[in-house]
Amino acid sequence: MLGENHALFLEYPEMHGKIRELKQSDENFKQMSDRYHQLDHKIRGLEVSNIPTDDHHFNQLKLERLQLKDKLYSILSN
Repeated sequence: MLGENHALFLEYPEMHGKIRELKQSDENFKQMSDRYHQLDHKIRGLEVSNIPTDDHHFNQLKLERLQLKDKLYSILSN
């Protein structure tokens, strides 16, 4: 769905407390989380505003977001 918010708190509501805790105690997690949110915001902006971008660039942004999400989930699930 275009423009859908993929914030970590929305993707993993059952892990809200752990996300908040890790953002405060783990600098690596915080940096990855911040980058994930930047990418999500940028992708949603491109989707809803119809700003011209080539498919390769758009797919690269989405791939980076997905890879970060996988890494973040791996940390959260341990």
